[in-house]
Amino acid sequence: MTAQVSVHASAVLVGDRAVLIRGPSGSGKSRLAFDLILAGRAGQIPAAVLVGDDRVYLEVAQGQLVVRPARELAGLIEIRGLGIRRCDFAEQAVVGVVVDLSAADGERMPAPGALFVSIDGVIIPRIPADSAFQPLPLVVAALVVLSPQLTTAVNG
Repeated sequence: MTAQVSVHASAVLVGDRAVLIRGPSGSGKSRLAFDLILAGRAGQIPAAVLVGDDRVYLEVAQGQLVVRPARELAGLIEIRGLGIRRCDFAEQAVVGVVVDLSAADGERMPAPGALFVSIDGVIIPRIPADSAFQPLPLVVAALVVLSPQLTTAVNG
């Protein structure tokens, strides 16, 4: 097991895998996290629950990337226009896909190499989302249409 590393990101547990959402400040990490939770409640994707918003901890355990909330932010999410709100949260989850918001390599037809990322030696499917497009449909497509491929890629 590696040491925990704090990163500026949000994460949502969807079904049995987490979506790790990275991006610069103001890129919509909290918004996408909240949208995924709502999509889970609406039945568009499997049930979704917050892991952490704004800052999370990552570590490798048994060859998988595990995400945990920052203790002081656990169960808190920023909802633009409403402020910081309390919600249910998962204590930890295995990362199944990484979403990079405002990604410079977010293209209509991304290069195959752009669709995976290595974090601490763990290869994880990646969605590079250009700031010109809403990321939720991309993530929903990956979770619904491509979920068997994501699971295979994550589990080897």
